[in-house]
Amino acid sequence: MTLHALLFDVDGTLADTERDGHRPAFNQAFKDAGLDWHWDVALYGKLLAVTGGKERMKHYIDHYRPDYRKPDNFDAMVADLHQAKTRHYATLAARGGIPMRPGVKRLLVEARAAGLRLAIATTTTPENVTVLLEHSLGAGTPDWFEVIAAGDIVPAKKPAPDIYHYALQKMGLGAADCLAFEDSENGLRASLGAGLKTLITVNDYTLDHDFSGAAVVLSDLGDPDAPNRRLAGADLDQPFVDVAYLRALHRG
Repeated sequence: MTLHALLFDVDGTLADTERDGHRPAFNQAFKDAGLDWHWDVALYGKLLAVTGGKERMKHYIDHYRPDYRKPDNFDAMVADLHQAKTRHYATLAARGGIPMRPGVKRLLVEARAAGLRLAIATTTTPENVTVLLEHSLGAGTPDWFEVIAAGDIVPAKKPAPDIYHYALQKMGLGAADCLAFEDSENGLRASLGAGLKTLITVNDYTLDHDFSGAAVVLSDLGDPDAPNRRLAGADLDQPFVDVAYLRALHRG
């Protein structure tokens, strides 16, 4: 069984986009629209249980704002807010305000040099992915990824496995040929649902998630001079993730 490709989630996996990117962008969109909605760090952590920005706003109103009276055009309003939020996020990312997580760029460069194919499978919009990669990873880096499966390209978002099935189909690969990278329980449920062995790197929002079924759970990918911590799963006795580590994890 040979490892051929790596499939990456984006938000929370490649970069800490949720707390310092999407959350303030939502709040700015709400403010611009004259709404008194505000998502602080703790509330946003709870809202992340719902996948997808438009879905998250609707959940917020249904569960946290029973006082809010929905206008007749509520669905269209939510869609407009989401577009505004995406513009604010793009502005923030274009300023280089959302750095990659430890070890991400190093591993991507090593994987490309080793001939591994790369893809993205995420619920965020294609525009969000492109602007993050261009400005936080480097010019031209979206082209590193053979497939960018993002946003509403499939009807059911994570934890449904649809986005991974789509990416695998586009690449012409089976799940057994690949490894997935995720940071959340919903993401893991999606990748496992598609039959993918999965490496988890946690963040502040996902430390207490249930990662049963993950091949390994790490603090981050680590670097040779900045070791990571293994929290659960396979012990390969190496404090950073490189291509050799991934091949061993895939075989295990």
